[in-house]
Amino acid sequence: MKIRSSIVREIQTGGVAELHKYLQSAIELEHATIPVYQTALYSIKPGTNREAAAIIASVAREEMLHLNIAANVLNALGGAPVIDKPGFIPVFPGPLPMGIGDLRVSLQKLTRGHVYDTFMAIEQPEQSLDLPVSEPRLAPLAALRAPAVPPAPTAEPEYATIGQFYEAIIGKLEELGAPLFTRPLSPQVVDNTWFPPSQLFPVDGVESAVAALTVIIDQGEGTKLSPLESPHGGPVAHYYRFAEIVYARRLVRDASHPNQFSYSGAPVPLDPAGIWNLVADAKSVDYAEGSQARRISDRFNYSYTSLLKALHETFNGRPDNLSKALALMYEQKLLGGDLAATRIDGTDLQAAPTFEYATQPM
Repeated sequence: MKIRSSIVREIQTGGVAELHKYLQSAIELEHATIPVYQTALYSIKPGTNREAAAIIASVAREEMLHLNIAANVLNALGGAPVIDKPGFIPVFPGPLPMGIGDLRVSLQKLTRGHVYDTFMAIEQPEQSLDLPVSEPRLAPLAALRAPAVPPAPTAEPEYATIGQFYEAIIGKLEELGAPLFTRPLSPQVVDNTWFPPSQLFPVDGVESAVAALTVIIDQGEGTKLSPLESPHGGPVAHYYRFAEIVYARRLVRDASHPNQFSYSGAPVPLDPAGIWNLVADAKSVDYAEGSQARRISDRFNYSYTSLLKALHETFNGRPDNLSKALALMYEQKLLGGDLAATRIDGTDLQAAPTFEYATQPM
């Protein structure tokens, strides 16, 4: 996703207040992607499209890690993450936090087009690698994204990527240095039951903060010269992981091509018969009072709101609550699956989660 370059400039020319402001924005952004990915995941019928489901689930899990990292860095700087509030939740369809507005993110069932247009746009690196595909009828992603008419040169880019946003934060942390980390308000949230210590670790200074934020950049975009999260190997970064769904092939090492990778590995099939026909961008009022869809939707929203509350408590002095929060995510998975399997009365559409703030159980 592209954000306004003015945000990057504000971080670069600002101070501690701007770091606090935009780390809070980072928390909101990392959270905002999760409903988008989860809705597509819920649309997969049980036992079908396993490869695509595994890819989306792995990315959604890492977005939760990224939220954790951003909150840890903010806490280390003496900030206080704000998660438990209705405005924390984006309005769908619409832009993501810090989005420029031309990318309107929608909650939809899984299709290759949705993955390409939305998922990959969110995770897009500064410059995507031109990697060949095994199907000659499919153009490499770089060719698909190339503009028909080259844009006129400007003094600086009008927009920046999420990776450049995080790099600006890293630059400011390195500039201001160790005094930033002298008064943390809350303890670090580190639970290696859920995430390995190479990805989630305490942030207590410039070096650990830079390392933590680099995890976010590399998992989303890949390294500058590789589609992998790490130059030493590791999983495929989010952008290229989603491209595996678009190209229906795993990305594998391929010495016959200059960039050493191609989409020529194991198939990643996507059977439309295994996808529920979810209503897009659902709202609670779309489901009749007393209907099964409304009852499950209300339970989902209460669970979702409970998750936000648990996360807020976790990052504001109660780090042991992380396990409770992640257990609530599992509960949502079950309720999301129940919703998707529920036909909306009088239609040929299936119910979908609405991700709305609920103040009381239904």
